[in-house]
Amino acid sequence: MSVFTGWRASLRIARRDAMRAKGRSALVVAMIAVPVLGVTALDVTYRSVTPTTAEQLTAEMGSADALFSDPQMGPIEQMPDGEMYLDIEGGGLENDSPSVDIRTTFPKGSRAISIQSVPASITTAYGIANTDVYEFRTSDKLARGKIDLVRGAYPHGKGEMAATEPFLKSTGLQIGSSTTLRNSGEKYTITGVVERPDELPAEALYADPGAVIAPWKAKADHDKKVLPPNAGPKSWLVKGPEAVGVTWPHIMEANKSGILVKSRQVVLDPPPDSEVPLAKKTSDTYSDSSGELSTALITVIAMTVLEIVLLAGPAFAVGARRSRRQLGLLGTCGGDRRHVRAVVLGGGLVLGGTGAVAGVVAGLGLTAAFRPMIEDWAGQRFGSLSLKPTELLAIAALGLITGLLAAFAPAIVASRQSVLESLTGRRGVRRSSRVLPILGVCMLAIGCAVAVLGGTSGDSALVAGGSITAELGLLACIPVIVGFLGRLGKRLPLSPRMALRDAARNRGRTAPAVAAVMAAVAGSVAIATYMASHSAEAKYDYIPSLAKGTIVVSSADEKAAEHLPLARTAVERNMAVTSKHADFRRVWAGSDCNIYEEGHCGSLELVKPTGAAYSCPLTGKGAEELAARLSADEHKKLMSSPACLDLKESGVFNTDESNIVVADAALLDTYVKLDDPEAAKALAAGTPVLLNPAYAKNGEVTVKAVHQYSEKDRKSWKLHPGKARTTVDKLKVYVAPAKYAATPGIRMILPEKTAERLGLHTRVSGSVYAVAHAPTSAEDQRVYGAIDQAGGGIWVQSDHGPSQREEDTLLLILTLFAGVVTLGAAAITTGLAKADAEADLNTLSAVGATPGVRRRLSGFQCVVVALTGVVLGALAGLVPAVALRLIDLREALKVMRMDPTQSAYTPIVLPWETLGLLVVCIPLLAGALAAAFTRSRLALARRAG
Repeated sequence: MSVFTGWRASLRIARRDAMRAKGRSALVVAMIAVPVLGVTALDVTYRSVTPTTAEQLTAEMGSADALFSDPQMGPIEQMPDGEMYLDIEGGGLENDSPSVDIRTTFPKGSRAISIQSVPASITTAYGIANTDVYEFRTSDKLARGKIDLVRGAYPHGKGEMAATEPFLKSTGLQIGSSTTLRNSGEKYTITGVVERPDELPAEALYADPGAVIAPWKAKADHDKKVLPPNAGPKSWLVKGPEAVGVTWPHIMEANKSGILVKSRQVVLDPPPDSEVPLAKKTSDTYSDSSGELSTALITVIAMTVLEIVLLAGPAFAVGARRSRRQLGLLGTCGGDRRHVRAVVLGGGLVLGGTGAVAGVVAGLGLTAAFRPMIEDWAGQRFGSLSLKPTELLAIAALGLITGLLAAFAPAIVASRQSVLESLTGRRGVRRSSRVLPILGVCMLAIGCAVAVLGGTSGDSALVAGGSITAELGLLACIPVIVGFLGRLGKRLPLSPRMALRDAARNRGRTAPAVAAVMAAVAGSVAIATYMASHSAEAKYDYIPSLAKGTIVVSSADEKAAEHLPLARTAVERNMAVTSKHADFRRVWAGSDCNIYEEGHCGSLELVKPTGAAYSCPLTGKGAEELAARLSADEHKKLMSSPACLDLKESGVFNTDESNIVVADAALLDTYVKLDDPEAAKALAAGTPVLLNPAYAKNGEVTVKAVHQYSEKDRKSWKLHPGKARTTVDKLKVYVAPAKYAATPGIRMILPEKTAERLGLHTRVSGSVYAVAHAPTSAEDQRVYGAIDQAGGGIWVQSDHGPSQREEDTLLLILTLFAGVVTLGAAAITTGLAKADAEADLNTLSAVGATPGVRRRLSGFQCVVVALTGVVLGALAGLVPAVALRLIDLREALKVMRMDPTQSAYTPIVLPWETLGLLVVCIPLLAGALAAAFTRSRLALARRAG
């Protein structure tokens, strides 16, 4: 019998066995197909969402042949792709030449449409919003691909506009709604919804050329109160002569007039360097490295294959043990070990091939079905659904090879089993390897040491190698760990005790499942820990503009301050206000520098005392020497001290560098959150409240005022003519605890009567509110609409804090991924345990065990696998996360020692929510599902032997 004949028989037996055990076969196919599906979907999505050069050109210039623009540099030379250009003298972008009429540089017989944008304020369904308005004939065929119609109609004429979907969602408008351009007073009707295929989140309005900018400019020319439009430069989409287009000679001719041209045909088919003058002057080379596989990508592929092998391997073991009598009969008919191995490997080939094909087909189908959702997530449309046959075949081959690898170990075990054991259903006893755990411990220790060494030396390759080595070492230790678990069940009830002992007695099926869970959880925990740590670092580095949970209503000038009562009413009606308003006033010396030019206005300064106790040691002489000796924690402590907090200050209270605000005790309660009756009494008595103790010496502060008045400030000049007068006053102050030094925007609160006594000027400036949440876009629009009706000149400021939406989404995806793998591995192990323990369960039923014991046993078997794998995976995932953070710490310290005012804080933060879900919720869910889907009654059968 030839080799191929033997394999045909093996494959036929494997196919029939797979058809008989449909449930197990479906499980194996799913375990192989799901990763193949994911890789296929990622490959197709990546290829589709990454635009080709032709698709990029279409997004940039629509269906036109070229894009003409004026960089206003005079005559230029450019590269064929238009990305690099210089003026003839090589002066770069510094030259500023007058603009030219771009239309004079078009090739003869061309047709063109213009694009020009202008920022504008428009009315919305809620109130008022700011957006960009584009004058662009979107109905022209040249615009197709750059702007596409989603629904409705393109705008035509002066009274119509089209809008993007994000703009309509944020403003509450819709097709048929009217909006008014507040700058010009012109009213427009929204006729349709358009989109930019390369930038779906864009919020913008589109009108025909001449519909927005010209009326606005005309009104500004006749009404000096209207500011002229701040329009951007005009560019042109050009359709060249028929069958000619825009060629390289056309571009060179336009360059002589200073016009930059990006031509479709020139970019796709560039001229040789000998015909490009700029290429001779530059030495830049362009290389395509898209085909190179990085070490990280190879590592990911290897770990994915290992994951599938660990998951699917026990399932093949289930089949081999269920078919052991059939395999024994094969031996009695003259078959040897090769044939037994071929049958089991044939199962891997059949199921692996089926899973690979199903995964590729399902991946393509799901990508096509969810294409709109993927495009919205990516923020751009696919140019086309890009399929690379070679890559899809490689992915399918990977699934097929993975199936064979998963069946390899069960095939070896099945071939070593004697014919007698196979026919009687008995299993031989094999002692666990004593060398493997010792080797695993050594690999674990070495891997951790190498990863830490890589972290401290800044070598990411060592971190990756050490992390993988440590994880493989922990994998080798799993059989011993599982065996140890059996000793923990002595005092437990029957079901958990049997589950622990069964896991320890059958390590061959428990260990791979635990390893699969560990591998999946380790990767998720590593990424989650790194992201949580990076998020904590970003949160620490973030400088808030306002105290948390507050908003500030400010007026631009004294006239606008008259509208504050109406503005407060609008805020209280439309925002989630939780307190009464706390009013504050601006304070200054001499003439107001917000009105009069520098050198002709006064200044106010809160003078910091001299001495080491009052100055920040991270600035000035000796700072770099000190930074070289500091650890990250010591540097953080110094940066958080009151003396150094000035380096992080930001303000929104219309104050100068002094950060002095005139207010009463209401501001302490609403904004500062200082609940101290003594502070309130001090303000009432005319004593300032100092929030930063670094400015106080012996309970006093020094206020320096330069009373400089401008002759243009006629009212004040009559009272204070002549040269500037400088005053220095020492004031007794109430010094707040050091933690209030970090209050954004305020260094000292000065009572109004004390400011008047010092000869300072004050005026009503705004109010502070405590709010339940930061204002939404709709709330902002409503408030600004009401403020505009009141006369304008007032704005509402809020702080939304550091954005964490993307990090939270990724953490959720990682948790779900690890949870699904954990449930799958636990389910496989429970199925294998069911196949192995049928005789034991029959015995339990025979001796009177209740039906619920079987359910509870299956549940606890799942919990054992899931919990053990999750805990080990969490520990393994910490190794690369900590090592990578050590690399970040090394880089942060390097930057800090060059600039001592830069933060070196590099925390290591555990993602407790993710860990809680993985360690507690997922194992309990696995156990509950296993118990729910396990039959409680079992038909008695004769026990073999």
